[in-house]
Parts: sequence; C-alpha cells; structure tokens
Amino acid sequence: MNNTLMNTILLHPLFERNQEATVYVGKLDSKVNEELLWELFIQCGPVMNVHIPRDKITNEHQNYGFVEFKNEEDADYAIKIMHMIRLFGKPIHVNKASQDKRTQEVGANLFVGNLTPEVDEKSLKDVFSSFGIVLSTRIMRDPETGISKGYGFVNYDNFESADMAINTMNGQYISGQPVDVSYAYKRDTKGERHGSTAERIIASKKANATSGIPSGNSEDRKRPPMPPSGPPPMPSRGAPPMPPSGAPPPMPPTGAPPMPPSGMPPMPPSSAPPAPSGPPPMGMYHPMPPPGAPGRGPSGDRRAAPPPPPGAPPSYY
Repeated sequence: MNNTLMNTILLHPLFERNQEATVYVGKLDSKVNEELLWELFIQCGPVMNVHIPRDKITNEHQNYGFVEFKNEEDADYAIKIMHMIRLFGKPIHVNKASQDKRTQEVGANLFVGNLTPEVDEKSLKDVFSSFGIVLSTRIMRDPETGISKGYGFVNYDNFESADMAINTMNGQYISGQPVDVSYAYKRDTKGERHGSTAERIIASKKANATSGIPSGNSEDRKRPPMPPSGPPPMPSRGAPPMPPSGAPPPMPPTGAPPMPPSGMPPMPPSSAPPAPSGPPPMGMYHPMPPPGAPGRGPSGDRRAAPPPPPGAPPSYY
C-alpha cells in the first residue's frame, strides 16, 4: 500500500468518524499493525480509516483497534465475515464500535469447564447462542504456547438466557466430553458468584430504563382501558331495527304503493287480476235471477224455465 493512501487513512481525525460504520477489532496479536488490518478488512468494502491505539512511550498497541468503512452495510458485513477468524493463530473479535459493552453487561457471566483443546471461542459461541444473545466468549490459554487451559467464559446480555444455558448445558457433551456450566466467580471477591439477587435487580432496572418502561410497582403504571365485558347485543332474528325515538317513519321504497292511513285496511296490490266481464263461460254456475225476472215467480220462487227453441244449443244452469 502506498504511503499517501496510508497517511490518509491513519490521519483521519478520530472525532470525525462515522461510529455506525466503524467496527471494533479486539484480541489482536502484537504482530498486527495498521497496514495488515487495512489489507484484511478491505476485502469487506472500502476502508476510510484504520486506528490502533498505541503506548506513547513504547509504541506498542493494546491488542485492539478500529476500522471505519465508507458505509454501515460494509461494517455489518465485516462483523459477520471477520468475527472469530484467526490472525497469527488467535481468533479476533469484531463488533460495532458504537456498542458500549459496559452498558450491555449485566453480570450474566458463565464459567464453562472441562473443555477439550479443540474448543475455541467461535465453537463456544455457536453452542451457547442457542439460549440468547452472547456478548462475548473467552477461552483461557497458556500465554506461551496458546494452548487452551480447558475452561472458558460466556457472557450473556440477560440472566434469563444464562439460567437456561446452565439448566440445559451443565453435564452435556461438547466435542465428546461433558462440560461443567455455572455462574462465574466475581473478580476481587471471596467466593462470590455472578447471578445474585442484587445483580438481577440492577439488570432489571437497566433494562426498564433502556426500553422506556417506568420503574415502580405494576399497579402504578398506566394501564390501557379494559373493553366492556360480555358479547355485544344481538338483534332478534327477522325483526327490523327499531327507529330511534322521535324519528319520522321510514320512507317506502321507490315504486311501492302509498301506505294507507292508520286504522284502514290495506289496498289490494295493483297486480291483482281484473274482475271478469261478460257472461260466464260454459260449465260455470249461473247466479239466480232476481225476483220478477224470467224463470222466477212474482214472489221469487223458482219456476220451470221454458224449453229452448228448436236448434238452440243446450244451456246448463
């Protein structure tokens, strides 16, 4: 890499960095320098800045650095691809630089013992990620040989995930060997383990503050109104809805006959067949003629009708 490009990358001011596009690279070997880090991460996208903090007297770095990309998508891709790869035999940690681990750690730290030498940080994270978000994993190694000492640590972001991991994984086999899983001992204490009630209360308050949930008893929190009890009233089957009090009567549909006044019988529909006109057809009953008419006496009694004239068709009464 030419010196001009290298100077442009390294002299980029720290306060002008895009933190969302910057990744933190930890667990670096002492042989790693800025140029090697740039050549490694340029495979994930355009690199804008590489910074490895160094001691001002010895000029030795503190085993971590920062890589700023041109955009956030390349930084997210680098985290997925580069996390836990090995540089000089050591797996490196790659996370978003904007994530402050001190605000995420709650004390849900687990001790994992009786590990085989083949188990490294990546395989430990793959196993324990099944129970929740793993903030970090660490295998304790011999500083001279780099060989695993047979135990390590897993750090979760909540105690529920840590409890589930202990209940599930303690005594289970990893790489053909049963492992011991329990809460790790706290530093600078005499036999006190993580997972205490005090730590859980602090973690709960921290989670509530992060999510915006107010602290205090649940009765003091504002609850949404309860819906009315019971099902809504159902109208009676087939009955038309009742108009509100004082409302005018409903209008009849278009083309319907007008409604009769109250108390009068309804008018027959206009589609009723008309009354028959003319003499009734043959074979039908003829009404009796009125008194004095032919065929009836003066008092209205029935008399024999005169015979029809010759040649006339018969008539049926």
